[in-house]
Amino acid sequence: MSSSETMSKVPRRRTVTVSDDGPDAEILAAGALCWRLRRGELEVLLIHRPRYDDWSFPKGKLDEGETLPECAVREVREEIGLKVRLGMPLPITRYSVGKARGAKNGNGGNGGNGRKDKAVWYWAAQVAEGTPIPDGEEVDETAWVSVDRARELLTNRGDVLPLDELARLNADRRLHTLPFVVLRHAKAKPRSSWSRAESERPLAATGKRQARSVERLLICWRPRHLESSPWRRCAETIAPYVKAHRSRATYRKSFTEKRAEAHPERTRTRVRRCLELLLPTLICSHRPVLPLILDTMGGWLQDPQLFQAIPDEDPYLRPGAVLVAQQAMDRDGEIVSIEVYEPFED
Repeated sequence: MSSSETMSKVPRRRTVTVSDDGPDAEILAAGALCWRLRRGELEVLLIHRPRYDDWSFPKGKLDEGETLPECAVREVREEIGLKVRLGMPLPITRYSVGKARGAKNGNGGNGGNGRKDKAVWYWAAQVAEGTPIPDGEEVDETAWVSVDRARELLTNRGDVLPLDELARLNADRRLHTLPFVVLRHAKAKPRSSWSRAESERPLAATGKRQARSVERLLICWRPRHLESSPWRRCAETIAPYVKAHRSRATYRKSFTEKRAEAHPERTRTRVRRCLELLLPTLICSHRPVLPLILDTMGGWLQDPQLFQAIPDEDPYLRPGAVLVAQQAMDRDGEIVSIEVYEPFED
């Protein structure tokens, strides 16, 4: 898979306490903290790996052409058979891996030769389907445990960092969330080379590849309420996701460039109604419509850091880019995190 067929590996993520803008490690990995409430108590899912005889969270290195969220979801599925929906971003854990080369220095150390920095990006995750079943190779045991018990069991002390954030989010009523996704249609054929109706202008070859990448990325959040501009380039952008997951989309004229310019308040009203649904939602629209969508979303934010995370300058999002906002169910749908994913281009 070439770089033109995938999304950028590293997202921009913002919560009240998490701020990630790019890679700073030689090895990138991703994982998830699956959680549930049992009799009102927060529980987290741990895995035991026989190879290392340790307790940790499902995680692993990126495959070729894979994004971090895709990696996190895949690792959970492969190691313990669960399909999950990603929620709040959690802190990255960092450590060095590999064997040192050369002679020891005078202090008995190795000076770090031959070792590489590794960063594991984590998300909170809710189980969408399945029961945890160890794969028998990477994992031989799983356990739903309380946060306190998890702190005792975790072998790597660095894993306590995302665990503590999970507990803090729960105490702050920010853990139970559902995604609100904004998608700018993928790269279309140039206006200058299109002589027919603007509503019929299709995706370019790059845009079609971006649409396939979008489908793979969207499964990480599993939007099931889909609304889109009916114009061809938007419909073609969401078509791979609609087809692969047997979803249904509602096509709204209020999300077209023409209608948004003529009746902007109708567009804002449609966005508000989507936010009020409190469902895993996707809106696909055009660059000129994005200011209306993003500005309306601003009314659902309270934290100043998150306001700064919403794009506020043209082009707002690149063609094929995805913005994921998490709405806190225990805070009347308040947006409590923002993530942005942008595609590679030819």
